Amino acid sequence: MSPPNNPPRTLGVAMIGYAFMGKAHSNAWRNVASYFDVPAFEQKVLVGRDVDAVSEAAAKYGWKETATDWRTVLDRDDIHVVDICAPGWMHAEIAVAALEAGKHVLLEKPLANTLAEAEAMTAAARAARAKGVQSMVGFNYRRVPALALAKELISEGRVGTVRHVRAAYLQDWLADESSPMTWRLKKETAGSGALGDIASHAIDQVLFLLGDQVTEASGRLQTFVNQRPGANGLEDVTVDDTAWATLGLASGATASVEASRMATGQKNSLKLEIYGDKGAIVFDLENLNELQFLDATLPVREQGFRRILVNEPEHPYISAWWPQGHVLGWEHTFTHEIRDFLAAIDGGTPPSPSFEEGLAVQGVLAAIEESANAKSALIQLTTAAVPATTGA
Repeated sequence: MSPPNNPPRTLGVAMIGYAFMGKAHSNAWRNVASYFDVPAFEQKVLVGRDVDAVSEAAAKYGWKETATDWRTVLDRDDIHVVDICAPGWMHAEIAVAALEAGKHVLLEKPLANTLAEAEAMTAAARAARAKGVQSMVGFNYRRVPALALAKELISEGRVGTVRHVRAAYLQDWLADESSPMTWRLKKETAGSGALGDIASHAIDQVLFLLGDQVTEASGRLQTFVNQRPGANGLEDVTVDDTAWATLGLASGATASVEASRMATGQKNSLKLEIYGDKGAIVFDLENLNELQFLDATLPVREQGFRRILVNEPEHPYISAWWPQGHVLGWEHTFTHEIRDFLAAIDGGTPPSPSFEEGLAVQGVLAAIEESANAKSALIQLTTAAVPATTGA
């Protein structure tokens, strides 16, 4: 392939995985160049183990070719970017091999299934970055315009010194005890349950919004349904259904984190509350175009949360889309993610969240699990310096 510091005229992209996240990423690859100025690229290869299924997906999602072995893709000189949407147990092997082959890597969250894997992947990313090869973790909620705006307001000091954060990611797709077994319910394939799947998003938002680091954690995990119907009858669930954690931050703030896939009636609700000495911010993913903001510097009789409809051209990412009042959706976050990743490759600048930032989240997940296993122990974290998080 062309050296990373002399990028090819057209980037060849290969994506590994074509299910839920593969569909979301494919939609972003198909649409990003229609709305943003990005370097030229081609959706060259879609990789999946089932030849018929991957061929059908490629035809639907706009990929020119298919492959059933991801290793063959890494040998190709016309592939410059690898987008990894495979399950977590495959992340480490694929990402390290791709980086060592000189491919830019976009990897779905969480970074890995274990802390040891995450550390090895981060070392590979650091070595590749020294050669101009970029890598990024797909925490797509950083690209919700309202949350990008929240980051700006916090960075500008509009809420003052942050004291307390509440983050809750609640879903109900496992509330029915008859819901079938999937790879997400097995520790050997998923690493953890609600903890790694959705609490990782909540933890990343705490770190992203505050530009902070976790120094200590205590947690509890619970599995409410221990068996699910599978191919061989009832099969054991070996991961958590729900996770709770209290996090101490380097700044002195405290964050509470809750994640559940058993919260009946909650479909995909990521709620964030940030409380400072000069103001407060509230967000809910189920109203993703809105941000609630309270300015506590106003006279008390004028205070109160006000609704900011985040779809003005002055708001992050919005100028590329529709006129004011025409709202965006969940899928737009992936388009923004691809846009930022391509811009980083084109500019030769490390994108965010980096693998180091993904490792920081992985360290928190591991500490919560360790605390839960120890039945209420407080786990101290020693976090290596993480590159400053960029805004939108």
